[in-house]
Amino acid sequence: MEKEREEMKAELCKILVKIGALKFGAFKLAGGKMSPYYIDLRIVPSFPDAFQKVCDLYVKLIKTDVGTNNFHRIAGIPTAGIPFASIVAYHLKKPFFYIRERIKLHGRGRRIEGIIMPGDRVLLIDDLITSGKSLRNAATATRAEGGVISDAAVLVDREEGGKENLAKDNIKLHYLLKVSEAADKLYQMGTITEDQLKTILKQVKKK
Repeated sequence: MEKEREEMKAELCKILVKIGALKFGAFKLAGGKMSPYYIDLRIVPSFPDAFQKVCDLYVKLIKTDVGTNNFHRIAGIPTAGIPFASIVAYHLKKPFFYIRERIKLHGRGRRIEGIIMPGDRVLLIDDLITSGKSLRNAATATRAEGGVISDAAVLVDREEGGKENLAKDNIKLHYLLKVSEAADKLYQMGTITEDQLKTILKQVKKK
């Protein structure tokens, strides 16, 4: 099991490099925080081979770490988590819905697009986690409709407090790769410099 997990982590790192998903510079994150690096998983669906492999990684992670009997529905987090969550739901044969960032001002005026029944156990899926704000907001919207949430799955944990913040809402985070692990692997692969490695690790420590 441990060997397979390491192979999954290595595969994700190779994909990040191949599609150019890791960038260095000055980036403003969704929560307003500044970061010297950015992992752009939104571009993954633009590469069909990478998209297929990444969705396979999600499926393996969820089967081993969450268990498909422990949830009824899958929810995609806006906007980066939605394409991944929809494909994963298809492969796991689970009902899918997604959550809007804001209540729409027409139609039914809901934040949830899709069907959820009171008491349904819901697995939240996003691309990565920083502070956990997006996932916590989605959890609040889902719980308001009667959904029960105890788990969330992401590919990458940026290690900036998200896991701990989710725990405050009684949600367990399942992730494939910590960003410090990714940095070490990418450095060993020779795809980032020592300075870039230090840049990522320093950001983790600043949380």
